Amino acid sequence: MENKIRIGITHGDINGVGYEIILKTLEDSRMLDLCIPVVYGSPKVAAFYRKIVGSNLTFNLINNAEDASDKHVNMVNCCSDEIKVEISQSTAMAGEAAFSALEKAVRDLKDGHLDAIVTAPINKHNIQSVHFQFPGHTEYLEGSFGQKGDALMMLVSGNLRIAVATGHIPVSKVSENLSTESILGKLRIFNNSLQKDFGIRCPRIAVLGLNPHAGDEGLLGTEEQEVIRPALEAALEEGIICNGPLPSDGFFGSDNYRKYDGILAMYHDQGLIPFKLLAMDSGVNFTAGLDIVRTSPDHGTAYDIAGQNKASENSFRQALYAAIDICRNRAGY
Repeated sequence: MENKIRIGITHGDINGVGYEIILKTLEDSRMLDLCIPVVYGSPKVAAFYRKIVGSNLTFNLINNAEDASDKHVNMVNCCSDEIKVEISQSTAMAGEAAFSALEKAVRDLKDGHLDAIVTAPINKHNIQSVHFQFPGHTEYLEGSFGQKGDALMMLVSGNLRIAVATGHIPVSKVSENLSTESILGKLRIFNNSLQKDFGIRCPRIAVLGLNPHAGDEGLLGTEEQEVIRPALEAALEEGIICNGPLPSDGFFGSDNYRKYDGILAMYHDQGLIPFKLLAMDSGVNFTAGLDIVRTSPDHGTAYDIAGQNKASENSFRQALYAAIDICRNRAGY
């Protein structure tokens, strides 16, 4: 049992597809050969969704992760019996349930009772409260385990790894949030993660430009010359192998992305749109740069198909595999 990796799984928004993908993934008994799953959620809600997906999965109810059995899928109840499922609806109760599960899992992670967590999708609006005032999981975990600037959002599928220099901020704020120092910092985190978390000895990182045609030598913007290029020069002096700034359209259109171990985009959609076009069904969101391991599927609550047994569990399954692999790679490193 002690050789298995103990994974905490938060149930996310109870009105989305979270339980459907969790049940479909964990129903495969072979998962117990790879890890000790501990679901932070609600037995009542799990029973509701078991009927929808036709699952026979049963949970070993425990009070704490340290009591988890390696022969069963475990569950820590984080919700009251009054909890109510309203499929496809954004409700305050769903937000409270999502935060309760996340808070308990993070506490157990801090206390060393878990090796990693995998988070099912949340609704970033209904989870907001006096306790959660963040645009997403990445920022919440950064606040819990690091300092501002320590975390790096990375999307992973096989050899495709895309990180973003700026995360959940408006496009109008991207330029003012980019600096030579911040980009250099993200490159350091990215390079270290590729080595430690993915076992790549000498990572090659492509860095995208901010403006069309990477600024076209200043005709379409000066951020490439004044901000991004100096960061790359400083990174190269530190031994980080990086190339850019590169025009993002031609970079992906010509398949040049296949030549690199990692790609640093300047903002959220610049990186996530091509990633999801290439790997929507198998993509994993990984929070790099922190001492803890956290992954999630690369999709949201999917209210439009919730409760219809249509949701594919593949991205969630890949997130679980990724958490296990990253834990192992860190141990080996």
